[in-house]
Amino acid sequence: MKLSDIKQLMNHSERSRQIITVLVKYGLANWIKEHNPEFIKSVFVGDSGQRLVSLSFAVRLRLAFSELGTTFIKLGQILSTRADLVGQEVADELTRLQADTPADSQDLVIQTIESEFEHSFDGIFSEFSFTPLASASVGQVHQATTVDGQEVVVKVQHAGIEDKILADLEILKRLMPLAEVYQKELKFYQPSRLIAEFTKTLLNELDYVKEARSMQRASSFFSNNPDVHIPEVYRQYSSKRVLVMECLKGESIAKLQTHQAERDANKIATTGVKVYLDMIFELGFFHADPHPGNIWLLENNQLGILDWGMTARLSQGIQQRLQHLLIALAEKDAAELTYQVIQICQAQPQLDKVILEKDIGEFVYEYLEVEMNEVALVEVLTEFIRIIKHHKLVIPTEISMLIRVLIMLEGMSKQIDSSISLADAISPYALKMKAAQFAPKNVLKQTIASSTRWQRIINKLPEDIELLTQKITNDHFDINLNHRNLDTIINRLVYGVLSGAIFLGGCMVLSSKVPPLYEGVSIIGFGITAIGSWLAAKLLLAVWRSGDLSNKK
Repeated sequence: MKLSDIKQLMNHSERSRQIITVLVKYGLANWIKEHNPEFIKSVFVGDSGQRLVSLSFAVRLRLAFSELGTTFIKLGQILSTRADLVGQEVADELTRLQADTPADSQDLVIQTIESEFEHSFDGIFSEFSFTPLASASVGQVHQATTVDGQEVVVKVQHAGIEDKILADLEILKRLMPLAEVYQKELKFYQPSRLIAEFTKTLLNELDYVKEARSMQRASSFFSNNPDVHIPEVYRQYSSKRVLVMECLKGESIAKLQTHQAERDANKIATTGVKVYLDMIFELGFFHADPHPGNIWLLENNQLGILDWGMTARLSQGIQQRLQHLLIALAEKDAAELTYQVIQICQAQPQLDKVILEKDIGEFVYEYLEVEMNEVALVEVLTEFIRIIKHHKLVIPTEISMLIRVLIMLEGMSKQIDSSISLADAISPYALKMKAAQFAPKNVLKQTIASSTRWQRIINKLPEDIELLTQKITNDHFDINLNHRNLDTIINRLVYGVLSGAIFLGGCMVLSSKVPPLYEGVSIIGFGITAIGSWLAAKLLLAVWRSGDLSNKK
């Protein structure tokens, strides 16, 4: 561990003590107790986790994250989308994490709002309900009326929450490399990279300006869709820590069963599924937390989507690979599906592509060679993730969030109308993508993109050739070759030459009868020949054991 890491941990010594104590208490960091430097041992207070031994790892992890508060609850919620890394059991358990955060007082709410704007609190709101509608881990939500008479919902960040989260993130950043050293299996999960991605996601969630932009982007995309409504954002009253938006009139779809007779359940479920699939496959940007509390059925039968703090964007490269993946799934092509999985995921050097293709072939036969309404999509995706994890492939974060959204979407739509099939709903998008792949417009676009890349290479080629020529001319041109086991080969070669030379030398001394002699045989010659014979026999035995002669170990 670097000295700077030690310094950073000691700067947050009390919080570091709390985090390490809780991790050890739940049996999640015994390596700290057994292997850590003395200064770390002085930070935590012993192991008191004996009564928790009977609990599974997944439950202990959830309890520890819940006890450690906001940052770790958010980390757990993000890990719940990474079944490819933590396994389905842990991911399912972490979905149960809920933040029970006390609401800020009236004075703190007013102070937070006034610190973000030049106006006084009364200059923005004519009415304000200080009893929050909800108080989540990062912020709390209130109903209010602006001075110009607009009924709004106000999202206010908890006072001091950003500083607490930043301190926790700093501690996590310093602890992860240490954890990798003492728990080798953690390296596969790449915890340092995961913490970096988590930090970026959480900092985005702390910035309500980015949430406002997400809402406006989605609102613009659905502007001509009468079935969906995204709350309007009042940018003049919104900032990094305060978000003021339209107050929707309706109720959560979780309450739909109460009014089942008054509603067209099939239309609502179909609309909800189509809205999300349009975001994913057409916009390339989607709301990543579709639980029933965030989806409302409005008075005019529109669907309202709330809470845009967690979103995901599919880059152009990911979108193209996802299209190829969906087409391979639709065509049930195991070889192409294997290729696309490797292209999308981060593969380990020791990946056995033959075994992977075999497993994917069995997956295609088991789940795709049947009618789609016979198999739940959650089963298909769960098995797909199991294969990915088994082969130690790492899915990009946005794809793992997409898989989670699809699983949640199917569960929610089935609760509304059990006849809905998410797999059937996705099929038209796959066919549309396949048709678009060969559309003249896209072919021309791909051709232009390829020609641009080739043009860039060709334009740079003379410069590269000139640089290469200069290096050769100035004797600065080196070729580095990496030969496996080359040292062993050279050592054996030198060993063999020396053994042969010693043996031949001994034979020459014997034939010359160099004294002293014993019954006419040179004692020195006999000794040298015996040493040469012994060295040669040792070399042959080593070669035989390696299998290079008999092909046996």
